[in-house]
Order: sequence, then C-alpha cells, then structure tokens
Amino acid sequence: MNASARSPYATTSAVVFALVALFQLYRATMGLAVEIDHRMVPVAISWAIALFAGAMAFWGWRSR
Repeated sequence: MNASARSPYATTSAVVFALVALFQLYRATMGLAVEIDHRMVPVAISWAIALFAGAMAFWGWRSR
C-alpha cells in the first residue's frame, strides 16, 4: 500500500484518538463520575486512557 492510500486512514485515526484523549482528560480534570454495571470507574483509569489515546494520536499523526 502506498503512502497516499494510508494517509486518510492515519489522519482519521489520529483525529479520533485525539478526541478520545481530550474527552478523557476533561473527565479526569473535572472528576466526572462514570458508572458501568453499577460500579464506579476510578478517575485514574481516565488518566491512563488519555495517555494511551494521546500516544496513539501522536503515532497516527506521525505516520501520515
């Protein structure tokens, strides 16, 4: 697959991961509660997801 065919996919995935990272950062900084199946999800999970999603967005952006 040539570079021009990968570019739209890499750009799209980078944008999606960046949005996920921003949402998780927002949730973590605001301390918003999340409950799944009557169990509270710790805010620390959002920090971890934000770091992971941010890294994936950076990687997707670099591979464009």
